[in-house]
Amino acid sequence: MSSVIDTTIQRRRILVQGIVQGVGFRPFVYGQAQRCHLVGFVLNDSQGVTIEVEGNMHALDSFQRALREQAPPLACINSVVTELIPTRHEDSFSITYSQKGAERQALIAPDCAVCEDCLRELFDPADRRYHYPFINCTNCGPRFTIVQGVPYDREKTTMQVFPMCPACKAEYGDPLNRRFHAQPNACAVCGPQ
Repeated sequence: MSSVIDTTIQRRRILVQGIVQGVGFRPFVYGQAQRCHLVGFVLNDSQGVTIEVEGNMHALDSFQRALREQAPPLACINSVVTELIPTRHEDSFSITYSQKGAERQALIAPDCAVCEDCLRELFDPADRRYHYPFINCTNCGPRFTIVQGVPYDREKTTMQVFPMCPACKAEYGDPLNRRFHAQPNACAVCGPQ
């Protein structure tokens, strides 16, 4: 019996609703798209998270399974709505600027206790966040208490008055860092004192 891989290329728009903003969901989607060799984008909007993803059907199906089965620990998915849309033949996957919609339905996660990774940094004298009281990452820290609007982006949080220093910006932009797109990312150099 021979196995035939379906190479039919599709593009899907996927709207994910629930607690999917401020929980590391966009970085998670980015990572899954990279693993599945898909192109497109992900963004926050007033409904939740919108994903446009393109590739072969088998990879798209694997990607969608992972959305539900491997979502970040703070995420709570209420619904996933998928529609087929025309292909665009892009060459990469990206996290793009959020879009504000008319009707706000996005849910914001509650604040979360400091995770083990951040606790290690907090008490490591060699770490740049040693004893920094506002330590956080995509897995922990403030969410609900700092949000001022949706989509959940730094500009719509109380952190907007604290521009990130170069070191924090580098973490924020690094897909392999647990602070990748962590909106409240800060340290003693650039954050609240």
